[in-house]
Amino acid sequence: MINIVVCELAGENGGREMTRLYIVRHGETDWNKKRRVQGHSDIPLNEYGIHLAKETAEGLKDTKFDAAYTSPLKRARQTAQIILGERKIPLYEEERVKEMGFGEYEGLCCAGQNKDEKSEEFQKFFGDTANFIPARHGETIEQVNKRTEDFLKEMCARKDLEGKNVLVSTHGAAMTSLLNHIRNNTKTADFWKYEVPPNCAVTIVEITDGVPKIIKEGIIYYKEPVKKWKAV
Repeated sequence: MINIVVCELAGENGGREMTRLYIVRHGETDWNKKRRVQGHSDIPLNEYGIHLAKETAEGLKDTKFDAAYTSPLKRARQTAQIILGERKIPLYEEERVKEMGFGEYEGLCCAGQNKDEKSEEFQKFFGDTANFIPARHGETIEQVNKRTEDFLKEMCARKDLEGKNVLVSTHGAAMTSLLNHIRNNTKTADFWKYEVPPNCAVTIVEITDGVPKIIKEGIIYYKEPVKKWKAV
């Protein structure tokens, strides 16, 4: 369970102003399409992924963003840059919203006709999450949960972001972890209790008096949603 600590009491005129986070999963990559495990592998958007990001940018064109954070991986950074367009605001790289690292599982095809036999153990990440064992150089779910929780707590405590709209460009597992904290869905076995966010899906989170709340989830701004791949 995430414990958000508000360090200062609200003033006499009521609570703090609301912060609004627009959390988006990156657009499609060739590895998404081929059902390959991505993790920390730095795969750029493909042509369709760029299209999805542009459609999302059009859907958010009237949203005034005051700050923006992105995973340092190309696919998330490209998505954020396309959404921001001509807005003159800095885009900060944020390691804590980087995708989960899968170590030696990365690059394996985990579904479809070209499914790699070596991916069977990786499948526990989705089908038996409590017993998932990371590959060499990979992260645990607990490690990812810790860093995303730290990021969320910071967003909830940042007084300079009060009354601001903040774009956060991230990934499937990292975004799921962020939203699980808000839902207080903290059991490792229940990590995938809710659906994987589709590419370029947007979830809006409002933070009031240091407490985050999901307002709208899984918003799609393109006409034909992509199939909800579980490859991350």
